Amino acid sequence: MADAPVPPAVPDPQAQGPEERPRRRRGHSINRLIPNILTLMALSAGVTSIRFALNGQWQEAVIAIVVAAVLDGLDGRIARALGASSRFGAELDSLSDFVAFGVAPGLVVYLWSLNEAQGLGWAITLLYAVCCALRLARFNTQLDTPEAHRAPWRGLFFVGVPAPAGAGLALLPMIFWLQFESDALAHPLLTGATLFVVAALMASTLPTFSFKRARVPGRRVALVLLAAGFILAFLLSTPWITLGCVGLLYAASIPMAILVFRDKARREALLADLEGLIEEEDEDAPEPPSEQRRQGRQGGEKDA
Repeated sequence: MADAPVPPAVPDPQAQGPEERPRRRRGHSINRLIPNILTLMALSAGVTSIRFALNGQWQEAVIAIVVAAVLDGLDGRIARALGASSRFGAELDSLSDFVAFGVAPGLVVYLWSLNEAQGLGWAITLLYAVCCALRLARFNTQLDTPEAHRAPWRGLFFVGVPAPAGAGLALLPMIFWLQFESDALAHPLLTGATLFVVAALMASTLPTFSFKRARVPGRRVALVLLAAGFILAFLLSTPWITLGCVGLLYAASIPMAILVFRDKARREALLADLEGLIEEEDEDAPEPPSEQRRQGRQGGEKDA
């Protein structure tokens, strides 16, 4: 008679060592998910702007993109404040930026005005999306460069126009059209030229101001808060003129950023040259007499 099969032994969890026990998966705090939730909300707002444009709701389309820009500005700051920055969040943010600021504004402008230019208008829309993708890809590659290898002042500048600012500049003719309702502002020649220039600025290597690390001196905090209050008041009372003026001021800051960047780069290069000359002079300088006598005595002792 055959023996009955012996059931396999069940390991006792209490008898297992700390290394043999199965590790429990640690959950994520809801606070660490807030930045990613804001990013997804920005993505949803950008896609919703396309729906508004398809229905001819131009004001709502612009507002949706503005909301996406506000949420995009908040998610990164909240992530750094909560210590929740991650590679996953950075990649998700780039994908959201491409849809909300690379695809949505171009389609909104195309449905509003550029469709009258037919194939040429669509080509400019595609060019805008491609340049935005290239700008975001270049930004992601710069994340792998350690900040220690870069001068601290370079953190005050972006390389090219950032995607949210590019979306705002691309919508400038439409924003002023919502206020003045002038047919000249909706002409495909103006909107196409604006979209083309903004696409070139995003893909370019021109320096633009970055306000992420801007610090306000203590004695000017009240002045900055007062200015923010005035802007908010005008934004609520005359939103389109206020948004348009903010866009024009940002466009005017680009040449200023180029001049400031070149001045700082020139000073950095001059300082590096001076440090190199000082090092060369130190190497070529003759040794002091006391050092020469000490080396001579050491040489005599070795000969002895």
